[in-house]
Amino acid sequence: MSLAPATLSRLAEIVGESRVRTDADSLKTWGCDWTKMYTPAPSAIVFPSSVEQVRDVVLLANEAGFAIVPSGGRTGLSAGAVAANGEVVISFDYLNKVLEFIPEDRAVRIQAGVVTEQLQNFAEEQGLYYPVDFASAGSSQLGGNIGTNAGGIKVIKYGMTRNWVLGLKVVTGKGDILELNKDMIKNATGYDLRHLFIGAEGTLGLVVEATMKLERAPRNLQVMVLGTPDFPSVMHVLKAFQAKLDLTAFEFFSELSTQLVTSHQGIPRPFETATPFYALLEFEALSPDMADEAMAIFEHCVAEGWVVDGVLGQSETQARNLWRLREDISETIARFTPYKNDISVMIARVPEFIADIDAIVAAQYPDFRVVWFGHIGDGNLHLNILKPDDMAKEDFFARCKGVNVQVFETVQRYNGSISAEHGVGMTKKPYLTYTRSEVEVAYLKAIKQVFDPNNVMNPGKIFDL
Repeated sequence: MSLAPATLSRLAEIVGESRVRTDADSLKTWGCDWTKMYTPAPSAIVFPSSVEQVRDVVLLANEAGFAIVPSGGRTGLSAGAVAANGEVVISFDYLNKVLEFIPEDRAVRIQAGVVTEQLQNFAEEQGLYYPVDFASAGSSQLGGNIGTNAGGIKVIKYGMTRNWVLGLKVVTGKGDILELNKDMIKNATGYDLRHLFIGAEGTLGLVVEATMKLERAPRNLQVMVLGTPDFPSVMHVLKAFQAKLDLTAFEFFSELSTQLVTSHQGIPRPFETATPFYALLEFEALSPDMADEAMAIFEHCVAEGWVVDGVLGQSETQARNLWRLREDISETIARFTPYKNDISVMIARVPEFIADIDAIVAAQYPDFRVVWFGHIGDGNLHLNILKPDDMAKEDFFARCKGVNVQVFETVQRYNGSISAEHGVGMTKKPYLTYTRSEVEVAYLKAIKQVFDPNNVMNPGKIFDL
């Protein structure tokens, strides 16, 4: 599908001629996200610089009959921001301002194109803290984070993006501008439409502004990495530390991921002993007693056989390197064209769940390298299958897709989610009913039709109408 010249001219009238791009490089760059399963094929990229321009593009889409795909930092992993069918991509690169800081409410109003790290740095300048954090914080945008309800490494203490959104300004699929919740903590006036747009992946409309809550900055964060002999031991370690300390993070990763990160990123191993799995935990040591308590728990875990070896970061540099063992995994394995699954269950069911998934993987992929890591403190597991160098990408993805049904049937049996934090997009769309009932999906489609009756907003993502 290509746009009529008259439609391109009208887009140029709305955003300015220099803010409409149709060259091949731009179409490729802004037409995709981090997924590699689809070929980007948008008709044009537009770069609005005001809410009114966004609205006018949406109104034109309804009139002229073209579809819209929102584009933020393009770091998504479910093809939610891929324009593969001639859509017009709306980039938020020029809607990237911090608009207002409200110290009494510990809140900041921002445009959707503000980068996550930009918000984190702004909060730090105010002596505050924005806690939603992940490896792509340096390039992901808040509009995309809100659209996917991004999670990351601090969910165990601070929750998902949803927990930090006080208010939203959105442009619906019909072209209406709505201000949702008006930034209040308490507002009991019926349906809270704000929460429909959080996690909607741009299928109901476009987030153009958001008011985000900030928090007290954590003090004296301590980082430990512990090597465990098996996965059940990771869960015992989690339970032991949570019983005594208020953890800000609890992550896990495998020995293979450690080998890859240390060899490709030049980071030292945490300690000489190699173990099948590692737990990374972080906590605030607000008093010397808390650090002593952590060491006592560590010694208890060693005595129980749950921990083989471990290290407590002794400097900021060492703490950063310990975190990089976990944070650099996605970047490191990207060169191997990984097939990713982002799944979750209740924490109590994680040990038996991962054993079942691991058995499927071992049986179906005996010749593939498998990298496990995840936010185990909130029940979220990342399963990454690495493509062999001598296998074509198409053949590799086809083989991985063939096993997806077994993996997602297991997810369904455990009442889990096929997508814990990456969204549904196109990659998980065929499997949505393993997490959502047919009746639920019917309600989702009905909601979509209220806000976007002409199906111009990111069509083909989450479900098909």
